Amino acid sequence: MEMGSELSKTVEFVATFIVQKILLDDVGLDYICTTAERFFAVGRVLGNMVAAIIDQPSSRLLKHIIRCYLRLSDNPRACDALRSCLPDMLRDATFSTCLREDQTTRRWLQQLLHNVGVSRVPTLQAGAGFDHMLVS
Repeated sequence: MEMGSELSKTVEFVATFIVQKILLDDVGLDYICTTAERFFAVGRVLGNMVAAIIDQPSSRLLKHIIRCYLRLSDNPRACDALRSCLPDMLRDATFSTCLREDQTTRRWLQQLLHNVGVSRVPTLQAGAGFDHMLVS
């Protein structure tokens, strides 16, 4: 069981890393955002992964998930869709402990929330939670 869970975590990490690499390429981003079906398939998988890491937070996996969402927000149509389908756990303090030591990922999350139109995004500092963030 322990081995299966470690293997599963590795597969999730590698799969997310591959999706991130596809999204970082302009052709890949365009391909995923060309149809609603592709976008929502990727969004659904990313959302499921966010929900899955609540019980066992992984800052490495969360970093790649946030980077994927941030890259999706570079596409205007995808950014509009993310306003309604971005997981609430990324908008609140759910992962504040996990992100405490990772300034880059905190900055990416702040930029993502800004891109999708969260009404107020405070500067996130090391050790600061998101519980004071106002979400529209």
